[in-house]
Amino acid sequence: MLSWFSDLWSHLHTAEGLRQMIQVGGISLMCLIIFAETGLLAGFFLPGDSLLVTAGVLSVANGERPAFFNPWELTLALTAAAIIGDQTGYWLGRKYGHLMANRADSWWFKRRHLEAARSYFAEKGPLAIVLARYVPLMRTFVPFAAGMGQMPTARFLRWNTLGGILWVSSLVWLGHFLGTTSLADQLHKVILIVVVVSFVPVVWTAAKRLLTSGPESKT
Repeated sequence: MLSWFSDLWSHLHTAEGLRQMIQVGGISLMCLIIFAETGLLAGFFLPGDSLLVTAGVLSVANGERPAFFNPWELTLALTAAAIIGDQTGYWLGRKYGHLMANRADSWWFKRRHLEAARSYFAEKGPLAIVLARYVPLMRTFVPFAAGMGQMPTARFLRWNTLGGILWVSSLVWLGHFLGTTSLADQLHKVILIVVVVSFVPVVWTAAKRLLTSGPESKT
């Protein structure tokens, strides 16, 4: 079991492994991964940002290597997967959220992630549904938190659709642009940059909470 998960992790989180997986699995596998990361709590570890940028890079012909995907078809399919995924997460939160509120931690569920998502949603309001797309962990748990909070379905769908379009199109076309540069042959650097940038909001939020809670803890 551990060796299987280790192999999966190496394919998902290394440049060469991710490239091979995308080339073999195609758009169908990518849609499944995007859906799982955004719609299922157990999909929190999946690399949505890296996958979208890498897919964009592979949508460009590079020397003797042909383009593996049409970027427009890629954007359309992955946007649909992202929207359906978030809507699924919202529905699960609306229907089963009360069961998760006091659930014990496990390998696929950490209560602190859910509480962080609920706080983020309470702070940002519906805009959190869009912003969370760009933040690891948050994009998995915020739709669930919105469902737990009984946000009206039609309102969630509007913000979900906007977030899905912006997230997928911006990262796929960023990758498509990078695929026309010398960075196309240095995919590991591209993924490293994407990972670092995607975690900036996480670090910023954690630091902000630490600074604001400091004075309160002393009083």
